[in-house]
Amino acid sequence: MKELNYEELVKLRRKLHRNPELAGNEINTSDTIKNFINRFNPDEIITGIAGNGVAFVFKGNHKGKTILFRSELDALPIDEQNNFEYKSSVENVAHKCGHDGHMSILSGLASLFETEKPEKGKVMILFQPAEEIGRGANAVLNDNKFSSLKPDYVFALHNLPGFPVGSVILKPGIFAAASKGMIVKLYGKTSHASEPENGVTPTPAVASIIQKLPMIPKNILAQNKFGLVTVIHVRIGDVAFGTTPGYAEIMITLRTYDDESMNLIVSECEKIIKEESEKYGLKHSIEWTEEFPSSVNDGECVSVIKECSERLNMNVVEIDQPFKWSEDFGHFLNKYKGALFGIGSGEDHPDLHNPDYDFPDEIIKPSVELFYSIMKELL
Repeated sequence: MKELNYEELVKLRRKLHRNPELAGNEINTSDTIKNFINRFNPDEIITGIAGNGVAFVFKGNHKGKTILFRSELDALPIDEQNNFEYKSSVENVAHKCGHDGHMSILSGLASLFETEKPEKGKVMILFQPAEEIGRGANAVLNDNKFSSLKPDYVFALHNLPGFPVGSVILKPGIFAAASKGMIVKLYGKTSHASEPENGVTPTPAVASIIQKLPMIPKNILAQNKFGLVTVIHVRIGDVAFGTTPGYAEIMITLRTYDDESMNLIVSECEKIIKEESEKYGLKHSIEWTEEFPSSVNDGECVSVIKECSERLNMNVVEIDQPFKWSEDFGHFLNKYKGALFGIGSGEDHPDLHNPDYDFPDEIIKPSVELFYSIMKELL
């Protein structure tokens, strides 16, 4: 295996960190990755996948299976609270989930194929847009530029604070939860604030809905089933002290480990919203957004990751319960055999999506080596 240029990958990671772009706008990020990896002579470069996505194909000398490794491109709408020199240069946008690190890891993997292509088969390295809003993976899978590639295996990792640095976090079956964003709109009638009786205000319905919906999982799911309904935003009327509100909006996140529980919670949410709307003389609408399926790992692929990790003397942590967060890589795992796994960022490392989070550079090298080992094992 070619020696990895670790310093170059750290430099790339910090450049990406300093220049973050939100979902759907990852134009410069995609170009930076393309310019970096193009030097390693990929056999094929596919651009414009689902918008700003880009994939690099490295072909072996003989026919064989195709393995896909995937990273995300997008950053988050969070203002960074760090003071290092590569701090985000974009106000209220920062890489607070570590996608800059994930991109650097796969760029490092690509660099290893400059002088040593896979013996057989193909390796496809995909940089996917719009993961944070749950739209990117599904859009990639429905893009004709991607659909002809048909990978046999798919793999992705995510750095995970709370675990020892460089440890490998594994679980066959469900690894991360499904989630859906729900937007409820309630329509009444405004009136003068001095004459509320002449209007139809959604306020009492909002109060009832935000009390009842979070209780749904406890009320309808079996004890061994996980479910969460979290109210994340409420708006009633406008800032106008002379007006009784006639419109309200509630945003809610639903989380479960399995589709059956999700369907039950969705049905109960819709029932309660309908009942409360009718009770208070309101019309209503429901929209769904940011839909992430469960990330369900193939047991054989998890075993391969474990064997490769142990061969590299990496500490393996096997978890009993799935993570409550969601990852749109679940769309890939619904269609192809593969696995999503974790790489520890440090037990006391700032949490993902926190303003002071930063990806730990020291896990780039072992992550590249693990991906390379998985490739060698399967191809």
